[in-house]
Parts: sequence; structure tokens; C-alpha cells
Amino acid sequence: MRWKVDGSYILESAVGTASFYGYEFAGRKTASGEMFNPEALTAAHKYYPFGTTVRVINLKNQQSVIVRINDRGPFLKGRIIDLSRNAAEEIGMIADGTARVKIEVLEWGNSE
Repeated sequence: MRWKVDGSYILESAVGTASFYGYEFAGRKTASGEMFNPEALTAAHKYYPFGTTVRVINLKNQQSVIVRINDRGPFLKGRIIDLSRNAAEEIGMIADGTARVKIEVLEWGNSE
């Protein structure tokens, strides 16, 4: 199913808790083979293909960010996405550490 929101086609959506990972992981390899950069707008998801582009909306303040999936996770129960620190800053969730978010898939990646 596809529907259009704010000029973008949404391919899938989900609601849940986001967390973020920061500078302590800088330079480590992600599951996709890229080096993790906390300043990049990237994220980890359990099963979305690498390269998938998603919009993440903080439901507390309606701030949003578009990120690219390049890692696997999160691995804590109840979490649906791990954002890079920069992406977490963009949606105002640093102080709280986690946020209730809506994820909207804008474009599917092509690698597992």
C-alpha cells in the first residue's frame, strides 16, 4: 500500500520507541560494512534493507528527520529504531534518551 503525505509516498509506517547511539560507537563498522558516524543522518533497524530511507517523527513535538538505514538493531525489547546522535538531535530526543516515534518508509533499500 502506498499513500502520499507531504509530497512523499509512504510505503509502510510503524509506531514505537526510538533510542540513539552516539560518539562511543564512532568509527566502528556497522552491519552494512560502513563506519558509524554519529554526525550522519543514519539509523539501525532490525529488518529494513540497508539503504532504506525513512522519516522519523517524534510524536511528542512533531519534529522529523529523514535517515538512511545502515545498521541492525536496536536489540532492546520495545525499541523499533536506533538513530545516530545527529538524527536524535534533529528530533529533540537527546535529553529524554528515547522517544515515541512514527517511522515512515519513503524508499526501500536494495541490500539485506
